[in-house]
Amino acid sequence: MDKDNQSCLTLAEHLKTLRLDLGLSLQALAEKSGVSRATLSRIENADVSPTAETLGRLAAAFALPLSQLLAPLEPSFPPLARRDKQNVWSDPEKKFSRRVVSPPSRQLKLEIIECSIEPYQHIAYDRPAFPGHEHHLLMLAGSLTITVDGASYDLRSGDCLRYQLRGASSFETSELPARYIIAMA
Repeated sequence: MDKDNQSCLTLAEHLKTLRLDLGLSLQALAEKSGVSRATLSRIENADVSPTAETLGRLAAAFALPLSQLLAPLEPSFPPLARRDKQNVWSDPEKKFSRRVVSPPSRQLKLEIIECSIEPYQHIAYDRPAFPGHEHHLLMLAGSLTITVDGASYDLRSGDCLRYQLRGASSFETSELPARYIIAMA
């Protein structure tokens, strides 16, 4: 089994375990997350990999940061995370890539994630994993419009936006791709 298929299977098993641990049926999780029961079933059976937006909805439904949904894809956390060992998750539909720079751990409060989004993409999240989740977004290259709780910010290389998620958010690129770092606490 190749690494991508193994990652999809590992994530599928983790999501199903989270749902079952909370005593939720597929229908109850569908109602709570806004993701169809059929899609949830296909994800849990590793027939498809969830999109970034779907993962965002599931994170909110489980009240977990996105990194904890993806945690099973990460090795146990060593003090040093070499670039070639850092986990990368991609959403080919949205042309979005997410690399965990600092290994996630329930023992640590701060995470650093490097993201890239290709031109002319829009990724929207209905709600945060948990209200008040603090983010510091540093633009490395390109441009990005981020909307947080109804306020939009046009970011360029070198700009840093600090915000707390309380409601919907979205990330949108125009003719330039975006590459940025998010530090989350």
